[in-house]
Amino acid sequence: MKKVTAPAIKSLKGQRKITTVTAYDYSGGQIADAAEVDMILVGDSLGMVVLGYEDTLSVTMEDMLHHTAAVSRGVSRALIIGDMPFMSYQPSVTMAVENAGKFLSKTSARAVKLEGGFPFLKHVEAIVSSGIPVQGHIGLTPQHVARFGGFKGQGKNASSAAALVDEALALEAAGCFSIVLEAIPSEVAKEITERVSIPTIGIGAGPDTDGQVLVYHDILGLFDRFTPKFVKKFAALRGESISALSSYCEEVLAGTFPGKDNFTSMDAEELKIFKMLLTEKDNS
Repeated sequence: MKKVTAPAIKSLKGQRKITTVTAYDYSGGQIADAAEVDMILVGDSLGMVVLGYEDTLSVTMEDMLHHTAAVSRGVSRALIIGDMPFMSYQPSVTMAVENAGKFLSKTSARAVKLEGGFPFLKHVEAIVSSGIPVQGHIGLTPQHVARFGGFKGQGKNASSAAALVDEALALEAAGCFSIVLEAIPSEVAKEITERVSIPTIGIGAGPDTDGQVLVYHDILGLFDRFTPKFVKKFAALRGESISALSSYCEEVLAGTFPGKDNFTSMDAEELKIFKMLLTEKDNS
């Protein structure tokens, strides 16, 4: 099975749509890879979905490396992208390169993603120059939630929309192989997609981007603390999981689990000898 690479993703622009799913552990990576998604983003959204934080700001490099390595063990085909967490690249270009390098040296990720446009062009250029493919991310960037005043869509007026177009072009010039467009009007996403020569990956950005990304737990209906407008649940596994666990509890309480098919028994002769040995121990 041929491994998906950043150049391969870049070459798909205009050829077909690109599929991306977030995943946070071995089994998630394995399932996403079996479904033949093109890219698996180990997103810092794990802070909310897996670790229970209110936002992504508490996620650390250690968290991201731990989960990216776990996902990597289950993936043989898809391009794995490590999401650079809050304050892992913002303070300096040097820190950005060092931390980006950790994703490749300590996991099987072969690209990184970072949020933001104009303030981080030098960071992108330096990371790319060091040999690491970079995926950009503009629009609603969750690491800027404090500045935005919440998880709010971006580019809703003419001037901010035009600024997003400029940011996308600047990220392309800085060397990004693709750009995530999150929670922006579909018209803006379409304009960006037509103006850049690299793939755009949309999430809440309409149908005209070069590809789409959704959170694994949202796709499967496993997470219900909140549901963004742009999410479509393709299954309802949370309810099914609760039902299955309830059935397990009921059978344990009733004594019907484990049944005869769920455990092994000793050979009759061996059981007889075993009891004899115990009797001898008790009498000694």
